Amino acid sequence: MIARTQRTKRVPARLNDCEVTQDNAVNDEGDLIHFALLADSEPLNYRDALKSNVWKRAMEEELKSIEKNQTWKLVDLPDKKKKIDVKWVFKVKLNPDGTISKHKARLVARGFLQKHGIDYNEVFAPVARIETVRLVVALACKNKWSLYHLDVKSAFLNGPLDEEVYVSQPPGFEIKGKESMVYKLYKALYGLKQAPRAWNKMIDDFLIQIGFKKCAAEFGVYVHCPKDEDIVIICLYVDDLLITGSRIAEIAKVKDKLKSEFEMSDLGELSFFLGMEFMRRGDGIVMHQQKYIGELLDKFEMESCNPLSNPSETNTKIDECSDEEKVDPTVFRQIVGSLRYVCNSRPDICYAVSVISRFMHDPRKSHMIAAKRIFRYLKGTLELGLLFPIGTNSAGSTLIGYSDSDWCGDITDRRSTSGYVFKFNNAAISWCTKKQAVTALSSCEAEYIAGTFAACQAIWLNSVMIEIKCEPVKPLILRIDNKSAISLAKNPISHGRSKHIATRFHFIREQVTNGMIEMQYCPTEVQLADGFTKAVKLDRFEFLRRSLGLVVCNSSMN
Repeated sequence: MIARTQRTKRVPARLNDCEVTQDNAVNDEGDLIHFALLADSEPLNYRDALKSNVWKRAMEEELKSIEKNQTWKLVDLPDKKKKIDVKWVFKVKLNPDGTISKHKARLVARGFLQKHGIDYNEVFAPVARIETVRLVVALACKNKWSLYHLDVKSAFLNGPLDEEVYVSQPPGFEIKGKESMVYKLYKALYGLKQAPRAWNKMIDDFLIQIGFKKCAAEFGVYVHCPKDEDIVIICLYVDDLLITGSRIAEIAKVKDKLKSEFEMSDLGELSFFLGMEFMRRGDGIVMHQQKYIGELLDKFEMESCNPLSNPSETNTKIDECSDEEKVDPTVFRQIVGSLRYVCNSRPDICYAVSVISRFMHDPRKSHMIAAKRIFRYLKGTLELGLLFPIGTNSAGSTLIGYSDSDWCGDITDRRSTSGYVFKFNNAAISWCTKKQAVTALSSCEAEYIAGTFAACQAIWLNSVMIEIKCEPVKPLILRIDNKSAISLAKNPISHGRSKHIATRFHFIREQVTNGMIEMQYCPTEVQLADGFTKAVKLDRFEFLRRSLGLVVCNSSMN
């Protein structure tokens, strides 16, 4: 007889508030309780998937796509070659309203087994920046263009491989009598390290072949001008394409060419792109992330929290809090990473997220409380979104930037915080909050460094706008609320107080001298970048939020 252990089993502290049941527990009807938790969820392995007709059809559809693209060929494994294992990954895809869209099965190669120089070389593949997507949406709204969304089915299966790669047969679909044979890949599989680059190279070559030109300042954007006054713009993000242009007929031609080359899903007018939702109203398009924020509140158990009206405490600044209780760093980093993605449509939380991001290396209780405060604010402002107005006016058609700094705002190392926001057609298209890399000796120096930081972004935005045939009025306007910083940029005055400033921060002086940028003074009351550098009082915060174009999604007529 094997003696059973006498050790006392204790329930983990994290499960004290949970109802715990055994894996083999059954209900009154004799069914396993845990099976109820697996309803409409992904299978844990391919054996479970094969027992379900829905998932089995999804796996067969994936293999048909691979065969249709002539991705591989069954061969014997050559000597001195190693095969790469593959596995099935399952995902239930949902619509924005939470209903099931489709059951997706993906055959994925275990790319971590690849060796550099043998199985792959270069892996980088460019994608469009989110701020470029906002710029293109603002441009489309300004000119009253239509916006369309296309998705490439099994995109990575289209990219040809330069390396010799062998993979095992798909689990559950091995060919009888040929179990020892492997597949030689002619095109990429998901999971291979070079798969994104191979796909990007293929679609890049095709777009250039049909007349598009890749932007030199933004490699994820392609422009086609079939006639002098016509233009078609494509924003490429892996396998998602955002298409807009001056004429619907020209857009339709491009879509037909893409569909003839790749198997694509035409998702119609833009409504959901990269986790961001787009809602059309009478006065423009609102970009929001209600679904994503709702998922975060549920994931981090904040769906029942009490809402707040401000994401940051006004009179409190967070330091390292080294004497406080530590919190789970993995959960804290997940929270910060998730909130950073929310910042793509919610500039009002940009500063608050920037502050908690500084403590990811050693998060403490106060840092977690500050992070949860942001969730409480999002819970109360779930319906807010960023408005891109339709049409144009004389004040809003130019590119206008606002730059500000909070001198010695960080109480740990006394460094300042830079912040900027750029508006085009009265819509915020680019914003940032960042702690400065050096310690400023005066508010003038801090504002000067922040202005240089904003000037670099202004030059890049100008380059992108020129390439998409939307050249802004020169000079570019940068508004700062510090007259000394403006004077320092225009003239090398007060040399004794500025001679220590690093040379790279004098970039803004060069741009002002050659007429590219014009620095204008604006009172602090109308400085829109003020909320990107410090926590402000509620009335001030709400004014800045409105000025940035954040509105309630359903507050206007559709």
